[in-house]
This record gives sequence, structure tokens and C-alpha cells, in this order.
Amino acid sequence: MVPPDIGARGHGRDTDMGVRTFIEGWPVYRQLTGSDPLGRGAAVQSPRSKSLEPRTETADSVARSVCPYCAVGCGQRVFVKDGKVVQIEGDPDSPISRGRLCPKGSASKSLVTSSLRQTKVRYRRPYGTDWEDLDLDVAMNMIADRVVAARNETWQDTDAQGRKLNRTVGIASLGGATLDNEENYLIKKLFTAMGALQIENQARI
Repeated sequence: MVPPDIGARGHGRDTDMGVRTFIEGWPVYRQLTGSDPLGRGAAVQSPRSKSLEPRTETADSVARSVCPYCAVGCGQRVFVKDGKVVQIEGDPDSPISRGRLCPKGSASKSLVTSSLRQTKVRYRRPYGTDWEDLDLDVAMNMIADRVVAARNETWQDTDAQGRKLNRTVGIASLGGATLDNEENYLIKKLFTAMGALQIENQARI
């Protein structure tokens, strides 16, 4: 049997230790007595936050890309693990953005990994009410056939005064923000060779 005075003293020490542990674990105390007076680092870390690590630490590979939104063309680093995108951050080597991304660019991981993202070509036939999935080759052939048909139907050799035109107004091109200069050059050459006049790019809108 433990004497009452010894039990009381032991209980008091336990209480003191508990209070001391509580105070030392208090972020304000750590901020005032530690090396983080502004409370922006170790002073405000919890045991859980100390155990966290960035998703980029465990990535298997990193791919460089361009933000798919506006026409600025900010560089991105895409971190991949087990074949899946785990994080997208700004690319500090990009001469355009130097590692910076706007809120939309910073959230582009959700665009890539969203369960609502379409991964197949979808087609709704004229007067149809339902969408159907198409193979990419089938869709590309359909597009090519319609481009050729539109060009043939709207081709203009000459105007009313007999002046040579060699053009079509039935085809137009609107480039996207992620097209680089080389791709835009090839698109311009292709559509000009087909006789199209309306050739634009999102970067100028």
C-alpha cells in the first residue's frame, strides 16, 4: 500500500509535467521562446504536419508541359507516380512564367484527373438525341471527309469580274493557347494551301 503523501506527491508531479507539456506544445509559447518569432514555421507545426511530405517527393518522373488555359503559355512541371498525375506546379525554368502559375493553372491537376474528363471522342449524329463513342481513327476520317466536302462545295475560282480568287470561305481555323510557334506555322501553311481565309489564334482574341 502506497502512503497517502507519496501518492499525492507523485500525482502532483504528473500534473506539473502535464501542464508543462501542454504549455511547451502551445504554438504561442513556441513562437515566443523558439527560433520562429513570426509563427510561420516550426512554431505552428503540429505532429501531423511534421509527418507530411509533398507529393512531389514520391513522384517517379517529371514531365514539362504548358498550361492549357490562356494564351500566356506558362510552363508547368507534371509529377507522375505509378502512371498517374499526382501534382502540377509551375516550371521555374520557363522564361515566360519563371515558376509562377495563376489560380487556374495551379488547379489544372483537377482538370487532368477529374472523373468527369472525357477520354473518348463523342459524337451526336444530326437530329440525334444521344451521344455515342467513336474511335479516334474513325473521327479523324470523318473530319477529313467533311473538310474536303466543304472545300469543294464553297470553292471560288474567280469573282464576278473574273479576277482569280482560288479560295474558300467554308473552312476556318481557330488555334488554341497551347499551340507553339512551330504548330501554328504548320496550321497556317495547311489552311492557306487549302484556300482558307479565316485563320486565327486564341492568343490574339
